[in-house]
Amino acid sequence: MHLSALILFPSFVLSVSAQVLASDPGIYGPALELVHVYFDEFPTGIAVSSTGRMFSNYPSGLDSNNTKYAVAELTSNSTETPYPSVEINSPPGGSINYTTVPASGANYQQYLVGVQSVVIDPADRLWILDTGRASTPNGTLVLATYGGPKLIGVNLTTNSVFQTIVFPSTVAYPDSYLNDVRFDLRINTTSSGQGVAYITDSSNEGRNGLVVVDLGTGESWRHLNNIPQVHAEFQNIPYVWGEVVYQIPGPGLPIGYNSFGADGIALSADGDTLYWSPTGGRYLYSIPTLRLLDNSVFSEIMAQASVVSHGQKGISDGLETDTNGFIYGANVEQESIVLFNPANGTFNTFVRDPRIGWTDTMSVATDGYLYFTENQLWRLPSFYPGTDRRVRPFALFRAALPNNGSKVILT
Repeated sequence: MHLSALILFPSFVLSVSAQVLASDPGIYGPALELVHVYFDEFPTGIAVSSTGRMFSNYPSGLDSNNTKYAVAELTSNSTETPYPSVEINSPPGGSINYTTVPASGANYQQYLVGVQSVVIDPADRLWILDTGRASTPNGTLVLATYGGPKLIGVNLTTNSVFQTIVFPSTVAYPDSYLNDVRFDLRINTTSSGQGVAYITDSSNEGRNGLVVVDLGTGESWRHLNNIPQVHAEFQNIPYVWGEVVYQIPGPGLPIGYNSFGADGIALSADGDTLYWSPTGGRYLYSIPTLRLLDNSVFSEIMAQASVVSHGQKGISDGLETDTNGFIYGANVEQESIVLFNPANGTFNTFVRDPRIGWTDTMSVATDGYLYFTENQLWRLPSFYPGTDRRVRPFALFRAALPNNGSKVILT
């Protein structure tokens, strides 16, 4: 009996190995097109104008080696040029003021200090969101000082700055990290008639929230400060490309969990709802913009009562919107980008590809494509084991939107 089993075992193995088994195809949705490769600095943001001009930013708060330029125009498929000028990208003495104890972010209003995001608004203008923070060579993220955190508008026709809004320290705290921004330029949005900007504060130090800016008056205020929905979830651990991602909160500190707060942000196609998600979490949230635009005495109570959870979409960094009304967000643990359909409250996979890892920022353009950066953020030295494991080049991809979708123009 035992001898018979031993004799039959090899043929059994051959028979089993010949079977065709179900497996993960790894690819879904529209084909990805490689648009640009980054051999030089480490990028986060991407912005695409109506004429096809492309811009990226390179935060010194995430990578202390980002010292050549904070914002650049992509001038070929592998080169970048400082934008809107070399001068604005060259703060005298650098982005860090070492004359203070401890060192702090430079307080220049007319220079770029630590840019986290670039966005093209509905009027085809480029806006630069500056955190006012930068990292020292040992990885310490210095605190901001007044003048550093700001929102800068650039006219793409003249390639010149037309507006600078500096945030007071009661809106952009020294330990804030202003992350991403979206615009509604409809004249009836604010009393100034010049539109509004909505910004996420994703600070690892924990004072997370949403910032609202009247683009006409320059006035700004905060909402949803420190509520659970803008914080990282308890003990959040991403898994990217099979790698378990623990965060290192600072030089010499024990490893911890993913602590990024409210990060991704998107406006609904009608401008009446703002969506956001903490990168240290898997849930998508929203609030009526009416509640954010109100800054009266009871406005924060009303705002907190209006927050809606839409369920789990996976861990995302940036978010985006298109004319279909879909809200796009990455799912870094599934090498994919998902979409949320507000019409029925469901999530679906938009695109999946093994080249998708950490999708940082998205930009829907008028050409009908979703552009997004892949920058291997989870392999920075600020994540365990504390070494730089990134492999250049970083990449910019695009994918065709469904149903002839395009950029939402709120004017």
